[in-house]
Amino acid sequence: MKLNSSYPILAKEGWGIIGAAIFIALLVWWLIGGFISFIFWVILIFVIQFFRDPPREISQTPHSVLAGADGRICKIQKVENPYTGKEEVLISTFMNVFNIHSNRSPIGGKVEAIYYKPGKFLNADLDKASSENERNAIVIQSDEGPVITCVQIAGLIARRIVCHLHIGQEVSRGERFGFIRFGSRVDIYVPTDAEVLVFVGQKVRAADTVLALLNPQKPESSEEAPELNAPAAAEAEVQTAEQMTPTAEPEVK
Repeated sequence: MKLNSSYPILAKEGWGIIGAAIFIALLVWWLIGGFISFIFWVILIFVIQFFRDPPREISQTPHSVLAGADGRICKIQKVENPYTGKEEVLISTFMNVFNIHSNRSPIGGKVEAIYYKPGKFLNADLDKASSENERNAIVIQSDEGPVITCVQIAGLIARRIVCHLHIGQEVSRGERFGFIRFGSRVDIYVPTDAEVLVFVGQKVRAADTVLALLNPQKPESSEEAPELNAPAAAEAEVQTAEQMTPTAEPEVK
């Protein structure tokens, strides 16, 4: 196991919200006190636990595709990947509000494309959330050969997707790359010849749980960019590094 400790215990995406929650709790306690202030202290505790982001041990299992989020496996199905146009296996992880919401790269490689698509905010546990909810897809040409797609999906409560990656960037296996606020989902597409090691209902940990093992005997050429699906490319907008900064991301209030 490799320990990743490049981020503080509390995610930087939540520092402003935590600060605001502390200020409001203190203000209500000073002005009103009693049971009302107790409610705001409970809310503060919830906010702090939501943005926790402790160091994580990264699995070094050869040819592995790692979980991109903490949560529960809600779907494993062979589908057409809308971002590459290929038939692949979709592995979906649902995050509730009590899970750690830092997103980590399922594999090491180069970011070939990023697609952001506005959408609805349905319950992320539903099948149609993959195609109808607001989402951000990262297509990675892996060091192992195959192309792996990781999709951040907003949920019923989650209204802001944060992605720190940009096209052409090299990403490490298990590297923290983003955050989704307040309950959401992460979809990962793997080749059909990969050996899936998880099952629906299983609890997984980002960068620690191995979702699948790639077939090292049949790798795709690492020199070729993934063949992107034309309809999907026309529908989604490829984001540049500047466009994908948190300040440029849509936030529904």
